Amino acid sequence: MKTRVNGIQINYEISGNADGSVVVMSHSLACNLNMWTPQVKALEHAFRVMRYDMRGHGLSDAPAGPYDLNTLGEDAIGLLDSLNLDAVHWVGLSMGGMIGQYMALNYPHRLKSLALCDTGPVMPAEAQPIWQERIDAARTGGMAARLQDTLENWFTPEFLKGNPPSLEAVRKQLLSTPVEGYIGCIWAIRGLNYIDRLKEIKLPTLIIVGKEDFGTPVEVSQLMHDWIGGSELVILPDAAHLSSVAQPGAFNTALLEFLRKQ
Repeated sequence: MKTRVNGIQINYEISGNADGSVVVMSHSLACNLNMWTPQVKALEHAFRVMRYDMRGHGLSDAPAGPYDLNTLGEDAIGLLDSLNLDAVHWVGLSMGGMIGQYMALNYPHRLKSLALCDTGPVMPAEAQPIWQERIDAARTGGMAARLQDTLENWFTPEFLKGNPPSLEAVRKQLLSTPVEGYIGCIWAIRGLNYIDRLKEIKLPTLIIVGKEDFGTPVEVSQLMHDWIGGSELVILPDAAHLSSVAQPGAFNTALLEFLRKQ
């Protein structure tokens, strides 16, 4: 389904328990709402699950960029408003977790809880050239030029060697991402800087990270845990950046245990 938000069409899906609390799931860069397929069945018995394609991804519009996190955050607020969703549980992975931080810092009354998965609060200066290389590669070679390097960053060598069906699903999401949307969202990620405001987050917060996530490593999640009062930290073994895909059982268990307490 689609709805017009912030000047563009946003694609979304709602499933699950119509009487349950709403859980909003926000995906990674170069994925789409299907990234959360391993989580939906685990959640929808007790919760009403809303997944969406963020600006520049999936079936949502991909206007020319650059984008920023304020825009992506306002897209999310506009989507909640359009669907008459008041306070929700927010689950965001990677870029989705960056949007979650925007929501928690600017619209805390719209969130019941916050799950920050394989994400971080700031983009260090030394990472900027890497992001520029990714922009340049996508501009010259399309998303196919970003496939192998991205998968190697997202998953462990063992997971890639096993080549499970969930890996093929992620490949398809990555390759179908519009180049303009990918690049537009990279600009948003490059501007990430919430580190000095983390202590302002007072919501119940769960932090999940793959033990072998070298993009947003365990040390970054530990820092977020230290600065967000009362937060919980779960480290998943045998998982890199897309921990929800690589270790869905352990990820779902941690998320459900947290959500059921709220």
